[in-house]
Amino acid sequence: MNRFVVISGCSGGGKSTLLSELNRRGYQVIEEPGRRIVQEERKSGGNALPWINPKAFARRTIEMALSDRKEVSATDSWVFFDRGLVDAATALEHLTATPVLDELAQHHPYHSQVFLTPPWQEIYSQDTDRKHDFSEATAEYSRLVEAYSLLGYKIFLIPKNNVVERAEFVIRSLET
Repeated sequence: MNRFVVISGCSGGGKSTLLSELNRRGYQVIEEPGRRIVQEERKSGGNALPWINPKAFARRTIEMALSDRKEVSATDSWVFFDRGLVDAATALEHLTATPVLDELAQHHPYHSQVFLTPPWQEIYSQDTDRKHDFSEATAEYSRLVEAYSLLGYKIFLIPKNNVVERAEFVIRSLET
């Protein structure tokens, strides 16, 4: 059984907070590739940033998502990914109309259950690394729902409640 679980969904929907709670409970968590790339690019003066060169950013995100999977490939425990390969490939397809999603997803599957944070305007906020607005985040969310559905994943919408209850929802769902 595939132990790689994706937590995806709308930007600013509480993914990172949820993943911090799962990590606090002892689960391995892989940080979002996009956030790490933004930090690296800012530090190096690079331009593979989503607001400067979104195609280069999406390609780097795919590379990092593949590398993340490889690094934890031998584990037999649950590993939670803050976004992942499907998210990156969906973004690249959206930007370039180049079909990459099916092939990448076929060769690098995640657990059949995917957890999505729905749009949650009450907690959404922009920051120095998240420059897009809520409407852009919602459009991205719609693309992700479609992509995960087309790939045959069973989508679980994470309820809009406190982080402890959200973590319990994820763990209970995986145990069934």
